[in-house]
Amino acid sequence: MKKKALLFMLFIAVVLHNSCKNDKPKQPVLTSMDITKVINQMTEIMVHDVTNPPLAARFFSYTCLAGYEVIAENDKTVKSMHGVLNEYPVIKKPGFARGYAYQLSALIAMMETAGKLQPSGSLLIKYEQQFLDSCKKIGFTDEVIDSSKHYAQAISKQILAYVKKDKYNKISNYTRYTPLGKDSTWYPTPPAYMAPVEPYFNTIRPLTLDSSSQFLPDPPIPFSVDKQSAFYKFMIMNYKASGTGLTAEQRTIAGFWDCNPFAVQDNGHMLVGLKKISPGAHWMGITGIACRQAKTGFSKALEIHTVVAIGLLDGFICCWDDKYRTNRIRPETAIRRYIDVNWKPLLQTPPFPEYISGHSVISSASAVILTHYFGNDFHYTDNVEVKYGLKPRNFNSFNQAATEAGMSRFWGGIHFKDAIDNGLIQGVKIGEWVLSKYKGKAGDH
Repeated sequence: MKKKALLFMLFIAVVLHNSCKNDKPKQPVLTSMDITKVINQMTEIMVHDVTNPPLAARFFSYTCLAGYEVIAENDKTVKSMHGVLNEYPVIKKPGFARGYAYQLSALIAMMETAGKLQPSGSLLIKYEQQFLDSCKKIGFTDEVIDSSKHYAQAISKQILAYVKKDKYNKISNYTRYTPLGKDSTWYPTPPAYMAPVEPYFNTIRPLTLDSSSQFLPDPPIPFSVDKQSAFYKFMIMNYKASGTGLTAEQRTIAGFWDCNPFAVQDNGHMLVGLKKISPGAHWMGITGIACRQAKTGFSKALEIHTVVAIGLLDGFICCWDDKYRTNRIRPETAIRRYIDVNWKPLLQTPPFPEYISGHSVISSASAVILTHYFGNDFHYTDNVEVKYGLKPRNFNSFNQAATEAGMSRFWGGIHFKDAIDNGLIQGVKIGEWVLSKYKGKAGDH
């Protein structure tokens, strides 16, 4: 009898355990759209802060890494970036991590990191609180939210320690850059005549590259005012392609890919800044569109965002290395000086040297990475900048978009053709390199 009673009590205990287990509420599921919301919030703050394109890529890459490492510690299909990125440490999972929701932790880690990196990061911390309040409404308990946040902060702290060692903070100690003053070199352009942006960006630590000069492009066409020279012919090409020389479609394309955070408008009394996002922000937006359209799961979506962001940062490091090495004059300066003093490009010239085209580099690098994940014939609608007054455009592939982004710089009058062509080539090499490093050491994805 005692044995039967003991067995009966054991049976009841098992039933009660399973009942409690089954009654445990499921955690709400987060999606790639939640990642996009964080990226969009970062972009809004970058517009507010007038964050330059290379620095924006730096913010995106480290922010995504924070979320990525949370995923890597909780999803066996995702591997840590330790051994993949230069000098990247082992990111340790805190011993107190219990009762958290890892997707939620990943998003909080992103916001905590961006909140510390961006100049107006306090705005992102306010957004984080609004986000956490919304999490309660969809079913996350206070305990889970609190545990998820503490876990996220521990990961963010380790990522920020890695950030501090990339040497960006040393740039402010370098001698202030001044134009070289040669006929062939870059000089500030109207209407604001801004100082050159990030002349020492090539000195910071790349994430995957062996060095900032690893993928040197072919040298630019030599400067010459000889009317028979290749350079003079390039000036004529830009000169004729301006104004009435452009079709309506070409003008639309140029405006669609403008992405110049430094654009200003002269109203006669003052210069007014225009709201525009950076090229990197545009491609991060495209990444979000692709993930949503393909119904990519949360972990994979964050992986893709992170790899694209790594490509952006290394792409800008490579590109900026060549910009300030070649220091080539912009079409606006050259054409006004040697052909027509009244000439104006369709787009406003950004404040840094011409060769090579940064938009071409990071567009083709991003296209290579996104094509790896979504295929060659991925049709999508780019509506990233609708809120900035630009109509959506349809694309049949990421490569089509990258090529169009490159050509936009020629039709906009801000780049010579060889800067675009060689920029696209360099970007492909960088994109392939980033993928090879990631696939080779983080596992075959």
